[in-house]
Amino acid sequence: MAVRLRAGGLVYAYIPGRPVLRGITLELRSGETAFLLGPNGSGKTTFLDCIGGLRPPAEGEVLLDDRPLGSFSARERAQQVGYVPQFHEPPFNFTAWEVVLMGRAPYVRWLSQPKERDRRAADEALAALNLAGFRDRPYYTLSGGERRLVLVARGLAQGAAFLLLDEPDAHLDPANQHRVLLAVQEVVGEGLGAAITSHSPNNALLYADRVALFSTGEVLAQGAPGEVVTPPLLERAYGIPFVSVGNGPGPRAVLPALEDQRPTRSRNP
Repeated sequence: MAVRLRAGGLVYAYIPGRPVLRGITLELRSGETAFLLGPNGSGKTTFLDCIGGLRPPAEGEVLLDDRPLGSFSARERAQQVGYVPQFHEPPFNFTAWEVVLMGRAPYVRWLSQPKERDRRAADEALAALNLAGFRDRPYYTLSGGERRLVLVARGLAQGAAFLLLDEPDAHLDPANQHRVLLAVQEVVGEGLGAAITSHSPNNALLYADRVALFSTGEVLAQGAPGEVVTPPLLERAYGIPFVSVGNGPGPRAVLPALEDQRPTRSRNP
């Protein structure tokens, strides 16, 4: 049975009177990867914070299978919704494996030690991203991209029903982007639901089941990748023209249009 994480009419403002989210309604489903696209400042990360329970919306509600997310205890919420932030600075010099093991915190009782199943989950998450060689490396010695991979592994180890990832493909080379997004696809295939903010429309075309395109705190469009990741809608969101490449039976990509690729516009006399 599908599990749903639903945001209804979310409004949020860091400064009173200047909302960052303007009545957003969006549903995430288990067994589905949803990409959230949009320009900087369009509200994608704030939306993740709200549906992850990190920020209470000023208006609207977040429901997990028709139960208000705010009614869950912190432990219950962490067992249902996992969050992978853009950046993370641990206060102590943990190893990469210890950082990943932190994802199991919702299942470890107060003053108890992680059990074998928790350690195994951390090992499996590292292996899923080809990070077994990082196991004993101090986290602070890793590059920014390597830290990002470790954070994604921590999210996988958490084993929540929904995984929210804030730009997991940023600062990664193409091979590691593919490794991360393929690992997410695999756990989604096992029933997890994932929401991914990204600045890569082409990654959405390759890996998403559904796409929501944000613009100035609203959802401009949502639907199947081929319906949303189109030059007209991307131009409305980002303010620059795009062209579609490869419209045949094979893969398609969208790129910013060069001057001589821009569509001609008829002018009214």
